[in-house]
Amino acid sequence: MTTGMRTADPAPFTLRRATGDHAAGADALERELRRAGLEAVLAGANRRAARRPATKAFAGMKPKPADWYTFDPADDDTADWYPQGVTCASDGGFATPAFAVSWYWRPPSGERGARVSFLDTASLRYRHVLLVEVRPDGSFGPVPVHAGGIVWYAGRLYVADTENGLRVFDLARFLDMRTGRDDVGDPEKIGFHDGRAHAFGYRYVLPQTDSWQVDPGSARFSYVTLDRSGERDLLLSGEYTDDPGETGRVARWALDGETLAETGGEAEPVDAYTAPDAGIQGALSHAGRWYFSRGRGASANGSLIVTAPEGEPVSRSYPIGPEDLTCWREQGTLWSVTEFRGRRALFAVPL
Repeated sequence: MTTGMRTADPAPFTLRRATGDHAAGADALERELRRAGLEAVLAGANRRAARRPATKAFAGMKPKPADWYTFDPADDDTADWYPQGVTCASDGGFATPAFAVSWYWRPPSGERGARVSFLDTASLRYRHVLLVEVRPDGSFGPVPVHAGGIVWYAGRLYVADTENGLRVFDLARFLDMRTGRDDVGDPEKIGFHDGRAHAFGYRYVLPQTDSWQVDPGSARFSYVTLDRSGERDLLLSGEYTDDPGETGRVARWALDGETLAETGGEAEPVDAYTAPDAGIQGALSHAGRWYFSRGRGASANGSLIVTAPEGEPVSRSYPIGPEDLTCWREQGTLWSVTEFRGRRALFAVPL
C-alpha cells in the first residue's frame, strides 16, 4: 500500500497473547460483585459535560475545532488525573453516540492506576470507571499504566501499556461496587478489607481479562487507535519520543472481527513506519492518509501533521496538549483530547 510514509521493520512490534490469570481473576471477582452493562453505566452517569463552551484549550488554534466537549470543572482542574487516550462508539459499533477517555494517576505516591470516563453525548453525562487487575483469588488492585491510548473494538477495550504492549478489558463486565450495600466503600481503600470490597470510592470497576505482550525493550506502546476505513480493520500503535533528533515508529495489526489476528498465539504487524516528527502523542491512519497529534508542552499550541500518499506532510493548527486520536467515521471527524489543567477538552476537526 502506498502511504507516503517511510517504512520500518515491523518485527519488534510482534505481540504474544498472555492471558495468564486475568480471565480467572475477573471470574473470581464477579462472584463477589454484580455485573453491569455499559448501558447501565451511561444511564447512571453522575458527572456533567458541556458542549461547545468557552475554554482555554484551543488558545491560538485557527480555525477552531468543529465541535467539542469539556469536563466538569473539578475534572478540568484536578492535578491528580490527566486525560490521555480517547476512543468512540464508532470504533466499537455501539449505537449510542458515546466516547471513552482514559486518565492516568499523576502523583508519585498513593498509586491509583488508570480510569476511563464514559461519556454519553446525548445526555452530556459521564462517569469515571476504575480499571483493576485481579488475582485468581479475587483480590484486586489498580492498573499502574499511563494509558496513553485506548481502543473500543468488538466489545473490548484495548489499553496501551507503554513498556509491555496492550491490556484488554471486557466492556460487558463492569462490576458494581454497591452490590449488596448502599454505599460504594472507602474512597481511600482498594481491594477487600474486613470482608468488603473497595475501589477508591468508584461505583464501577472494569477488570482486566486479557493481555498482549511485546518482547522487553523492543517497542513502546504510547498510544493506540483503530482504522476501519479499509477492507480489513486495523489496530494501530506507536511510540512517543521527546528527543528532537529521534522519531518513534508506528505499527498496524490486522483484526479478525473479535481480536488481533494471530498465528500460534502471536500477532505480527502487517506493516510499520517511521513517524514524521518527535513529540507524537497520537496517530491514526484513515483512507490512505495518516494523522499525527504533536504536542509542544503546557503553554504552546500543538499541531496535527497530515501525510497523504503523495506529497510532503502538512501541519495544521491544533490545541495545547493534544493526545490520542480516534475517528468518528459517520461524521467524517477526527477527535482528540487535551491533557493540561484548566485546558481540557474533547474536540473534533474534519478529516
